Amino acid sequence: MRAQPMIEDPDWPRASAWLAARRPRRAGVPLLAVLGAPLSRTSISPSGADATPAAVRSALARFSTFAAPWRVALEELDVVDRGDVPLGDLAVEPALDAVEHAVREAAAGADLLVLLGGDNAITRPGVRGLAPDLDRAGLLTLDAHHDVRGFHAGVTNGTPVRGLLGDGLPGRNVVQIGVGAFTNSAVHRRWAEDRGVTVVMVDEARAEGVGPCVAHHLNALAARCDRIWVDLDVDVLDAAFAPGCPGARPGGLVPSELHHAALAAGRHPAVRGIDIVEVDATADAGGVTVDNAALCLLHAAAGLALRGA
Repeated sequence: MRAQPMIEDPDWPRASAWLAARRPRRAGVPLLAVLGAPLSRTSISPSGADATPAAVRSALARFSTFAAPWRVALEELDVVDRGDVPLGDLAVEPALDAVEHAVREAAAGADLLVLLGGDNAITRPGVRGLAPDLDRAGLLTLDAHHDVRGFHAGVTNGTPVRGLLGDGLPGRNVVQIGVGAFTNSAVHRRWAEDRGVTVVMVDEARAEGVGPCVAHHLNALAARCDRIWVDLDVDVLDAAFAPGCPGARPGGLVPSELHHAALAAGRHPAVRGIDIVEVDATADAGGVTVDNAALCLLHAAAGLALRGA
């Protein structure tokens, strides 16, 4: 059966049209930059995450631009889609260098950059591109995993936090929220805590409220960090809500909790970069995981619109 074209309603603007529009820059209006990093060759599990930036952009057609609970229309922001980093057949290290360079360029002049992955390996060049002085940088992750694996298999989506600490990011400037049971090893937990990383288990975050938990840890990081990067690893969701995440397991967050985390990240003035990673659009079921990634982008944008409100 042929798919029917969507009916357009001028009173129901689509988020896809909002992102794709080319509008003149307005003075005094916050600027959101969006950049795709279609990298999956660094994935430990076979992944088609390189297809996800395009899938997220397409999924935005299913959502409006009105953040109803906060009565915010995303048209209040200026937005520019920088397209995808051209990775092609680049080897891992040149690909990561290309992402770092593209992040540095896209973040210049933007109040917030959202980097669409791709797998979690893009977090490391994202942080490096945003904040060359890692001593004053902060990283907050929403992730079921510590991502401090060793480099036995080279750079992978399991190594970005270990890599950043090796690059000079202080462990005390890293907060990991949503870490699950039976998703990590004792060795990795000790490695992180021995270096001063703050670990918040999924049940602890839920008890506080995930949005407030993210906000209070961002405030603590901002006291010693000039710029903060937030890593939204969608596999922090319960596997029932993330069939397109190879690393998702039962017991994770529900979608509204992750969306409120994205809102809190976008709203915080010290947050200058956010990545949305670990979704394999080719393995999704009914588009639910890609939709959650798209909603992370939209909630982060709503948070940016609410800064100062």
